Amino acid sequence: MVELNANIPEGPMAEKWTRHKFGVKLVNPSNKRKYKVLVVGTGLAGASAAATMAELGYQVESFTYSDTPRRAHSIAAQGGINAAKNYPNDGDSTHRLFYDTVKGGDYRSREANVHRLAEVSNQIIDHCVAQGIPFAREYGGNLANRSFGGAQVSRTFYARGQTGQQLLLGAYGALQKEISKGSVKMHTRCELIDVVTIDGRARGIITRNLVSGEIERHVGDAVVLATGGYGNVFYLSTNAMNCNASAAWRACKKGALFANPCFTQIHPTCIPVHGDYQSKLTLMSESLRNDGRIWVPKKKSDSRPASEIPEDERDYYLERKYPSFGNLVPRDLASRNAKEICDAGYGVGPTGDAVYLDFSEAIGRLGRDAIEARYGNLFEMYNRITDDNPYETPMMIYPAVHYTMGGLWVDYNLMTTVPGLYAIGEANFSDHGANRLGASALMQGLADGYFVLPNTVNNYLADLERDSVDVSHPAFVKAEQTASAKLDKLLAIKGTRTVDDFHRELGLLMWNECGMARSEAGLKKALEELPKLRDAFWSDVNVPGSGDDLNQALEKANRVADFLEFAEFMLRDALDRAESCGGHFRLESQTEEGEALRDDEAFAYVSAWEFKGVGEEPVLHKEPLVFEEVPLSQRSYK
Repeated sequence: MVELNANIPEGPMAEKWTRHKFGVKLVNPSNKRKYKVLVVGTGLAGASAAATMAELGYQVESFTYSDTPRRAHSIAAQGGINAAKNYPNDGDSTHRLFYDTVKGGDYRSREANVHRLAEVSNQIIDHCVAQGIPFAREYGGNLANRSFGGAQVSRTFYARGQTGQQLLLGAYGALQKEISKGSVKMHTRCELIDVVTIDGRARGIITRNLVSGEIERHVGDAVVLATGGYGNVFYLSTNAMNCNASAAWRACKKGALFANPCFTQIHPTCIPVHGDYQSKLTLMSESLRNDGRIWVPKKKSDSRPASEIPEDERDYYLERKYPSFGNLVPRDLASRNAKEICDAGYGVGPTGDAVYLDFSEAIGRLGRDAIEARYGNLFEMYNRITDDNPYETPMMIYPAVHYTMGGLWVDYNLMTTVPGLYAIGEANFSDHGANRLGASALMQGLADGYFVLPNTVNNYLADLERDSVDVSHPAFVKAEQTASAKLDKLLAIKGTRTVDDFHRELGLLMWNECGMARSEAGLKKALEELPKLRDAFWSDVNVPGSGDDLNQALEKANRVADFLEFAEFMLRDALDRAESCGGHFRLESQTEEGEALRDDEAFAYVSAWEFKGVGEEPVLHKEPLVFEEVPLSQRSYK
């Protein structure tokens, strides 16, 4: 029987993390080199964790399916990273960042974890400045800040529109230093295809070399998954096409519970879909909403160019509906409003599924040079993709899948329900509730990697009895055989449909029934259709080539097979949670004004799902959420 124990420390909220660091067990410096930690993923969370633990003295092995850690998807983050430095002196504080994050997540996150995140945010900025991250600065030399959605203060530090890239280069530099010292062994072009457990504890992983096809076994004393989210279950998303849910899903099948899988984030500012055979979508940073104004024509199906629509015939609908926050409402509100207004017939562009993001007022007020200094690379990217000049005509944007708040369930120490198996960054569920605020993903990834995990993993390792387990153990042999058999089965089908064809069909089903708006009828329909699609995949997919060489079709097939299983968790979670909260919007649960209507009496808990078999109904476990510092209330940004 699985028991959920969040291991939240006792004491006042502001003291929990400090007390916990003092109370955890330590590992003697001379003993740390006896323990090996396997870190899967080299994004901000994975690279920072591997570098920090290696610097502490642990043996570390790091794994990435890319040819270099620098290609991790963290590099694509644009807008910035939050911290409660209060440099603008506009009323920010650790408590306000904590409050905004809990409220922004629509009261579905664990308070203690969120407060710790707010506490370490300032340390992250200090650390990154010491690394040489080129944050934007004011004329006098002070670090600059800008605003993001869900906050009325400016707390976001940024490096133009490439903050993720610069932060990842800092973490990559720290990781490379440890690789050169020999304290980190780097495995590139290796993909995790199973997690190995022995006596209920995580003891290693099985990987496939994506160049040679070789299956390899790796043993360790702890396994850390920093493998990102599962947004590509929708096929079209802002994620890199290689991003997948396989590592987390394999862990789930080995006993780790999956928390809040229906909590997915739709980002409001993305370049709209332009064709049926598009393979991914492009994010335009939320930072653009600082100076860009969102509007649509007041007349339905208005085909006039934006420049010919006079001011009094424009509806700045976010400013109209949410005067206190305007265009900087949280992402779930901005996305849902864009969908509603386009569905009502006011959308623009060839498909009618777009709204304008207009910088003309800001350019007139600040000058083109100022706007170019802030967003120049983003404007250039938009121009290259659309051939429109956003300095002269408004951008056209529409919401797209971007991030997943759900993830593997972890306790306060970031350990899953499998002892010795940790999940950090977007791979876990812990900090963002039902909606992540902009610029908080980078904050969480670096908080977990640099400051949290290195202070909690020792609590587990200190009590771990050393043994002689190696890769010849029967558990490793069985895991390798199972993983290899699945690959062989995929290659042997020789069907008529491509992997992408199945993935596209799955994505459309999930977007229509489990996207921005969900209903009981739609979710039940999807739960009926999904097993049929999964059966069709396993009988008619065509995976050319062999498993003994570079085979990208096989890589995709293995990942899509996992998506076809994992999607059922998402649908069941969305059906079970008969309320609206954050990015989870049930049509049956909304206020008279069309806003999300929570049901705190029935659903103030974390949904943690236990895998029982493919096609079998998973078991729901509940972690009650208690709010001591931020009282439950109906979220309002008006």
